Amino acid sequence: MKMNSAVYTLILLFFCANIKGADRADFIVAKDGSGNFKTIQEALDAVPAVHSKFYIILVKNGLYNEKLFITKSNIALVGENRDSTRIVYPELRSNWYKAHNNTEWGSATVNIDSTVTDFTFANMTIHNNYGSLHGDHNHQYAMWGRGTKIIIIDCNILSDGADTITLRNWNGLYYHSGCFFEGYVDYVCPYGWCYITDSKFYGHNLTASIWHRGTENKDQKFVIRYSYFDGVPGFPLGRHHRDAQFYLLDCIFSKNMADIPIFWPVSPNASKWIWGDRQYYYNCHRIGGDYDWFKNNLSSAEGSPKPEDVNAKWTFAGKWDPEETMPAVLPYVSLPAPRNASYSVKTMVTLKWIPSRNAVSHNIYFWKSKYPQVLRQGEKLLDGPAAPGKPVFVKNQKENHFNPGMLETNSTYYWRIDEVTDSDTLKGPLWHFTTK
Repeated sequence: MKMNSAVYTLILLFFCANIKGADRADFIVAKDGSGNFKTIQEALDAVPAVHSKFYIILVKNGLYNEKLFITKSNIALVGENRDSTRIVYPELRSNWYKAHNNTEWGSATVNIDSTVTDFTFANMTIHNNYGSLHGDHNHQYAMWGRGTKIIIIDCNILSDGADTITLRNWNGLYYHSGCFFEGYVDYVCPYGWCYITDSKFYGHNLTASIWHRGTENKDQKFVIRYSYFDGVPGFPLGRHHRDAQFYLLDCIFSKNMADIPIFWPVSPNASKWIWGDRQYYYNCHRIGGDYDWFKNNLSSAEGSPKPEDVNAKWTFAGKWDPEETMPAVLPYVSLPAPRNASYSVKTMVTLKWIPSRNAVSHNIYFWKSKYPQVLRQGEKLLDGPAAPGKPVFVKNQKENHFNPGMLETNSTYYWRIDEVTDSDTLKGPLWHFTTK
């Protein structure tokens, strides 16, 4: 007798719940057979076509030589370890085009359908390694898609060719934090609205690193904060063939970056900019000396935004606030607010964080330094220095926010969140900020 699909799904979910143990995940993928599935695609396919809950798929460490097709929403694909959970698949775009009548669907290592929304990638490596195998560095997507509200946190997104990550919904919303991006020409090239923070970039080419298309709405923008750019000697920062809008704040450029502003390329597929040359910078510096073209000009942008205004919610024009609604999927506490090494923080502030996936409560430590923290150039990209004084335990609570009360001006405060799980207490990282 043929089993009803709804009954099958209920049986599958019951089976998964009984073998996953204490780890909060709906499905577990493990190559050795210790999970619910041996392949990631099997787990993705097992999610019901229509569902209202948010699914977490935990991928155990291993090398997964898979090409993924993502067609369902409200899912988090989470690795056990950022460097040891690896999705690696070689695909050259031109080869795929020839075999599939110029169809882009399937041309990437990870392919995201246009119907997908609210999908999170976390704590893993995604790599299109065609170039290292065949010596061709042309277009080879690690990630391609037309979905929206795509979150990527604490991931390595790598390609041995051009267009490493190309998310192409013309009105798409994309948020990336704590990532490492590597590739060749235009290796980070979003459409629509995109916000990237606390990430690192490495380019292997002399054409451009970042690219943007914002032709559907004058407000569409590509915002990068607190990030570091590096590459081969003479790598240029960026370009765009269509209207675009770039904001770079608190970024550090390596000495290898060329003295070439973000530019309009001379090519057959380049269109004249309707809204003009819109590249805005604040507090960006190059190791070895700054170039004049990235001097502070944020106030000249439309609406004259202040540095403290420029965050994810502002980037998406109020359409989406991912830092406020982000699901707890990582195995550790993350995304502190105020962010680590923040300066000019208000004396009345609420501390917030994204809990670890398995947390049941939080031990809060908060204390004041003897001296204000002096932020040296580039230090925001590294771990903070050891805190003077002894951590002060405040309380244990279930909420992921805490109000420390009125703080002193021109002072540095340290804080730490230790996550209490069913079986252990996980010590969190040390964070600090300085008040105005």
